[in-house]
Amino acid sequence: MLLALLSGCSVDGIGSAFGGFGWPQGGISLQAHKMYDLWIASTIAALIVGVFVWGLIFWCVIRYRKRGDKLPVQTRFNMPMEVLYTVTPVLIVAVLFYYTAIVQTDVDKLSAKPDMTVEVVAFKWNWQFNYRDAPGAEAKTVASTLGSSDVIPLLVLPTGKKIRFEETSKDVIHSFWVPEMLFKRDVFPGNVRNTFEVTLDKEGRYVGRCAELCGTYHAFMQFELVVVSPEKFDQFLAAKEAGSSTQDAMGVIGYTGDDRFAITTQPFDTRRHGQSWNQNNDPVAAGK
Repeated sequence: MLLALLSGCSVDGIGSAFGGFGWPQGGISLQAHKMYDLWIASTIAALIVGVFVWGLIFWCVIRYRKRGDKLPVQTRFNMPMEVLYTVTPVLIVAVLFYYTAIVQTDVDKLSAKPDMTVEVVAFKWNWQFNYRDAPGAEAKTVASTLGSSDVIPLLVLPTGKKIRFEETSKDVIHSFWVPEMLFKRDVFPGNVRNTFEVTLDKEGRYVGRCAELCGTYHAFMQFELVVVSPEKFDQFLAAKEAGSSTQDAMGVIGYTGDDRFAITTQPFDTRRHGQSWNQNNDPVAAGK
């Protein structure tokens, strides 16, 4: 009820004025916007309840403060008040549960025929992204991007399309996370394939990470999400299917120079050149 009344206000405006009340702003998918709106509306409702309770506390402190040695009138209960503070919290929780269930169901919803499917393959400590011709483990891969210690993998995706992600791991549990999507899901080894869908609505380049501690170089297990228009994505995928590398395909859709590579993150230093972890860099100790 309270959230329904608040829906007439500008949730984005209120959220922006207060820094999102701790929730990350700037979501890049339709699902992210719905989660953000739920968070802001819930926070506003909580603040309204809090102000009301604080008001009652201060009113009681002032109204019924001690005015002498005479004992004030004692009452055993106040039926209307007890009904109010019993029923009201139940109603508030019920409303919050209702809207939470709606948003959660929408975020987890899988369409019968997504516009495209991407298989996310995680391994120590990098990513492989396979563009598939259909959902399901039996589908065929039409193009692929594989990350390495020297090159951050790029996941190029279009706006305005229902994108199905299917996740699998080659070794341990990882987690696929793009902070601007306000969503992450664990990647399990074996025959478990976690799935979810998003519809991106904002072009740009965003860092992606593994959000599950998976070993020595977990902190450096990164990728870059590149969101482009559907027209550019079609050109990119056609170039990949024709045998072009990911960087050459990026050049086809207008990215030049270093922009053909990741710009939001960079490969970690494996120390394969120059010094190593066990190399003694003291010239005297090394006999130089």
